[in-house]
Amino acid sequence: MRFAALPGFRDAYPDAFARRRRIFGVWRSVAERYGFEEYDGPPLEPLDLYTSKSGEEIVDQLYAFTDKGGRQVALRPEMTPTLARMVGARAQQLKKPIRWFTIPQLYRYERQQRGRQREHFQLNVDIIGESGPAADAEVIAVAIEIVRAFGFGPEHVRVRLSDRRVLAEALTTGPGVLEHELPAVLAAFDRYEKSREAAEAAIDAVFAGDPKRAHAVRRLGAALGAAEDLLAQPPAEPLRACLAHLEAMGLREYVDVDFRIVRGLAYYTGIVFELFDAKQSLRAICGGGRYDSLIASLGGPDLPCVGFGMGDVVLGELLTDRDGPPAAEASVDVFVVPVREEERPAALALARALRDRGLRVEYPLRRQAVGKQLELANARGAAWAVIVGPDEYAAGQAVVRSLKSGTETRVGLDALRETFEFK
Repeated sequence: MRFAALPGFRDAYPDAFARRRRIFGVWRSVAERYGFEEYDGPPLEPLDLYTSKSGEEIVDQLYAFTDKGGRQVALRPEMTPTLARMVGARAQQLKKPIRWFTIPQLYRYERQQRGRQREHFQLNVDIIGESGPAADAEVIAVAIEIVRAFGFGPEHVRVRLSDRRVLAEALTTGPGVLEHELPAVLAAFDRYEKSREAAEAAIDAVFAGDPKRAHAVRRLGAALGAAEDLLAQPPAEPLRACLAHLEAMGLREYVDVDFRIVRGLAYYTGIVFELFDAKQSLRAICGGGRYDSLIASLGGPDLPCVGFGMGDVVLGELLTDRDGPPAAEASVDVFVVPVREEERPAALALARALRDRGLRVEYPLRRQAVGKQLELANARGAAWAVIVGPDEYAAGQAVVRSLKSGTETRVGLDALRETFEFK
């Protein structure tokens, strides 16, 4: 019987894993350069950690079950609730603002499509305990710096920036949307780019029996892409300040103000943003915003928060579109070649010494002709072969061959073990 990975779950062969490791390396490097500390949490959480935030309807999107202790649990679909729980548990001891990042594996039972799987890895970057727009600008800057580190300029990727407070002001002072109606209206606005019909049907459902208000809200929703006048409203002051910070950092050229960006999750309270490829041929590369009430809603202290999540799937698709399919990286720096079995003990001792110096070293695990060994060295991507033959060994030497240029030189075994630089 042959087995395959479950639908929506990925095998990471060395070529795919090399790209994943590259992505993780850039994520960590940028986050650490911005002063963020890494953390992690459990992949399994109480189910009500998610239903208390998103409602019972989210259960259909989760890998949820009853464990052997009779507890209702779920594999984490996102990291923000875990972050809120962890910060809430130690809020008094943690120095504010808290600047944390993590790279969890997340799970959602949903329909697969390009850029979406049922599991993925995601960078989460959050600042907790700072309500000012400098914190919003800081996390947006991290997202931009990441794509810059991959070689993408403002002509390749765009940040689309909005503020739910501005939309709330426009909705309440214009069409007269009531406070309790706002979450449903904003959720409807979030559908506009995917389907105007679905968005307007959702608006009509909110204002059933009040076609005049429904019409006014539909007009506002349809005009959001060109609603630059909203930026002049008093509630847009934090958004303007965020833009000024990004300008001072030299990153404003990546950013478009676009009030069509709403972010459907109800816990967002202020500035929200998404990062797309300029052609918008893929799903959002990342998305996030301000969620000032979430920690308190989960039983913790009232702390302002802002952050984003960036998944590896869409970013990987973007890299594939530009660079082609992933390729495995070289796994070996030096391949040690014993010409005969009599030279194997010397080859093993040399391999151990080179590994102690931090080099990646391989040698044949069984007797092989020199040609076969060199074929394997090339397949591993080795830059150098160190050939230990009978004449060289008798003289206390080995032949160092560059597998790129083919040049060779004899080097003493003591020097190889201790001081020789492969360059």
